[in-house]
Amino acid sequence: MGSWSVVAKSPRQTLDWGRRLGKLALGGEIIGLIGELGAGKTCFVRGVAEGAGVGNQAWVRSPTFTLINEYQGRVPVYHIDLYRVGNNHADIEGLNLREYLYADGMSLIEWFEYLPATEVDEYLELKIAHASATARELTFSAHGERYEQLLQELKKMASQRSGSRESKIQAAGKR
Repeated sequence: MGSWSVVAKSPRQTLDWGRRLGKLALGGEIIGLIGELGAGKTCFVRGVAEGAGVGNQAWVRSPTFTLINEYQGRVPVYHIDLYRVGNNHADIEGLNLREYLYADGMSLIEWFEYLPATEVDEYLELKIAHASATARELTFSAHGERYEQLLQELKKMASQRSGSRESKIQAAGKR
């Protein structure tokens, strides 16, 4: 399992990292988001949706009450929030998540730690932690060959942009 961390110094940079990942979406990806309330999970998802071609008219918001929001773009984006479900496996079963997880879109699951471990074998995990009031440490961990490749592509995008004004993000590579 490879992992890699970057520090996003602002919500805008968190969104930019999401946009980069969204641009890499081919469909069928599972992204598990972990972080406390207010860490920036939904901000990151907004960027992914933008990168996946979801139009500006879409209001990307946390699906805390609806549990699942769907957005149409170049690749469909399925934004799933398990906060209200918690560890209640019966409620999770009732969501029919497999219809989303194994569909043609990109599934982004907030509170991924509530998803039963047996539900998915391969995925990209993203832990978002407060580094300061506005900065966030984003730690990407690949679980499976497909996600190792996705992580390598994301790192490559970061290195290609390292000289640009947009990416004044401090990258700290971990293996």
